[in-house]
Amino acid sequence: MLISLDWIRDFTDVPNVSSKDIYSKFTLATAEVEDVQTVGEHLEKIVIAEILSFEKHPEADKLNLVTFTIGNNDVRKVVCGASNVKVGIKIPYASIGVKLPNGLLLEPKKIRGVLSEGMLCSEEELGFAEESEGIMELPADAPLGVNMLTYFKMKKDTILDIDNKSLTHRPDLWGHFGMAREFSTIFDIPLKNRFTKEWSDNLKKKYTNEKSPISVRFDGESAGISYFGLSMKNVTVGESPDWLKNRLKATGLRSINNIVDVSNYVMLELGMPLHIFDRDLIAGGEVVIKKLAGETTFKTLDEVDRKLIAGDTVISDSNGPLVLAGIMGGLNSGVSEKTKNIFIEVANWKPAMVRRTSTRLGLRSDSSQRFEKTLDSKLTERTLLRTVEMILELCPGAEVVGKAEYAGIDLNSIPVLKIETTLKKIKTVLGFDLTEERLLNIFAHLDFETTKQGDKFLVTIPSYRSTKDIEQEADLIEEVGRIIGYDNILPGSPLDIIAPVKLTEMQKVQRRVRDFMVLQAKAFETMSYPLIGDSLLKKVSWPTSTSLKLINSLSVDHNLMRPSLIPSLLEVCETNAKNFDRFRFFELGRAYTEDQKSFAKEALHLGAVFADKEKNPYVDMINVVSNLLSSLNLSAEFVERNAKFSNPLVPTEWIGNHPFEFQNIRVMGKFVGAVFSVHPMVLRALKVKGHVCICLFDLSMFENFSAKDKTKYKPLSKFPSSTFDWTVVAAPETLASEVLGACKKVKLKELKEVQILDIFSNENKKFVTIRATLADEAQTLTSELLKQAETALIDATSKAGFNLK
Repeated sequence: MLISLDWIRDFTDVPNVSSKDIYSKFTLATAEVEDVQTVGEHLEKIVIAEILSFEKHPEADKLNLVTFTIGNNDVRKVVCGASNVKVGIKIPYASIGVKLPNGLLLEPKKIRGVLSEGMLCSEEELGFAEESEGIMELPADAPLGVNMLTYFKMKKDTILDIDNKSLTHRPDLWGHFGMAREFSTIFDIPLKNRFTKEWSDNLKKKYTNEKSPISVRFDGESAGISYFGLSMKNVTVGESPDWLKNRLKATGLRSINNIVDVSNYVMLELGMPLHIFDRDLIAGGEVVIKKLAGETTFKTLDEVDRKLIAGDTVISDSNGPLVLAGIMGGLNSGVSEKTKNIFIEVANWKPAMVRRTSTRLGLRSDSSQRFEKTLDSKLTERTLLRTVEMILELCPGAEVVGKAEYAGIDLNSIPVLKIETTLKKIKTVLGFDLTEERLLNIFAHLDFETTKQGDKFLVTIPSYRSTKDIEQEADLIEEVGRIIGYDNILPGSPLDIIAPVKLTEMQKVQRRVRDFMVLQAKAFETMSYPLIGDSLLKKVSWPTSTSLKLINSLSVDHNLMRPSLIPSLLEVCETNAKNFDRFRFFELGRAYTEDQKSFAKEALHLGAVFADKEKNPYVDMINVVSNLLSSLNLSAEFVERNAKFSNPLVPTEWIGNHPFEFQNIRVMGKFVGAVFSVHPMVLRALKVKGHVCICLFDLSMFENFSAKDKTKYKPLSKFPSSTFDWTVVAAPETLASEVLGACKKVKLKELKEVQILDIFSNENKKFVTIRATLADEAQTLTSELLKQAETALIDATSKAGFNLK
């Protein structure tokens, strides 16, 4: 956005400092200035000259050697190719060193062997026209030697190019008056606010008692918030005065005619867009703000046919749409040279609806950019009155017909935002020793009305700052900080008490799980994405999907909240199986299930995977999980699968469940996990060879559980233990737990532990190797006792149907 400092000076006396100081202070305090341009500086160096004579260039037929004077017997020569060179005419002359608006820097240069001492300029080269032919001819009475800036009574101007993105939250800065308030605050100089109540009342005296020719009305829900309309007659459409054209040009707009230029000028001055109709082209004596009921084609001012759809807001007369609300007017109702009567529209629109329509049409105008920022409806009437004032100034014969017509919300019902703060709080947050006088001065410059209540300040925020910007005390402190200048606040170390944070019970459990799985189970930790897709669920043959679906997902592969950790674990397993023959990993991740009360319920699960291409790791997994649960002080037991009791973590109908290698984990009577091998059918779909075992355990069940540590410490036994291994034969469908169960029935105080050492199959038989550990803390085991124990164990397994191999 381009801001003219000359225009800013209408409202505040910008200090006479360098452009660098201005843009650096503005950048630090308010918004980033991307570029600084000086307008009219070249005109100060271009003077009026008179042609004395000319002759053909000796080396070029289309060039002339022109002799001219700039007064005081100062005669010079230049090479000129213009066709309108004549003796006696007054023309603008640019000497060596002048930089023209097109970027050309005049330097001593020979043209076809003849040295040229500068340039005779055309209107295009002076920046007065987009195109021109020949050099610019000045009136005969133009005084020699006078520079163009003085002759045309123009001013030099500095233009700041401000980054629009840095003003997104500051709709009050999208006009020069708002910018002037910002400069007034930054440089601590008074603001010349001419838009007072007295000013407003004087302009309202222009209203008449006649009935307004055009009335306004809202028809149902639309993007409209507030709408002012005013009729005028006897306007004269013509060329704008130079001062108006120059200001529009300096800020990036071209002059069209005085009426259209007024609408653009007021928008750039006050930040509120408006539209002016040719009133004679409005049919029915009424404009209606409404949503379209169906599709229609609408030709906008840029002469492009726009396809509007149902739901787009338009301003219509009895014949159809006149304006696309908040974006652009229609071609058929615009002001032309024939216009005599006008209707001025100043409205405010809902930003989201304007943005949606603008984006769909690919039409982003100066108006839509401003309405997208959430403008203040209370500023609409001021904008209307300023427009009337300018039209009366440019068209002295114009008159107001009737009064301002209004439709929309009650402007007095807009709530006033008041925020409480203290000087101490502001000083503490900023770390700056601020005086009360300085604070009140800053608030006054920002137009924040302040009332002191003891040591507190009640700050009333103007409506144009509370639409999208100031909301709470922290915003007030930020305002003070940026005006003081963050570069003026000395950095310091934060003063705070650093104390250790006590871990929650769940955090302690997670730490113990991680330590055990890494140090004891020798597994790597992985972290998978909790968002998955239907493609993964289908690949692992998961029996159910989930309705927990993201509306605006990144992709179809990440549009579901996973119902279980198992699909993610198998996906990681699939990736690792391509590179390793055996591996172990675990994850502490969350699974999500549907919940009627809170929509979704999440649970923290431990998932562990042991994979081996050759050896079945199922027994190792059972042992590791058993030791893990013991380390967590959980009285857990492994329970065989039973059709009457389902495990909430592993669906019974999932084909990935192994028919035999499956154990439920039960704690305090509830199934809270499972250890199982993955069925070869699922592994085949994942192209994983060998054996894969999974442990799934619901840690969230023990979020507030704090089991007492039942570990008892005793000295190491002075007497050696003894182990006894034997192998029994079992049917292929026999579970290893059945064999262990038979051994545990043996009542020997010396029997400390019984575990499965190995399992292998051959010729439709299963061979299970068992290891028993015997020890006595009081004496050395005798051979007789060992023999007795071995016989008892073998007899127990034989009676259960498991004979020695």
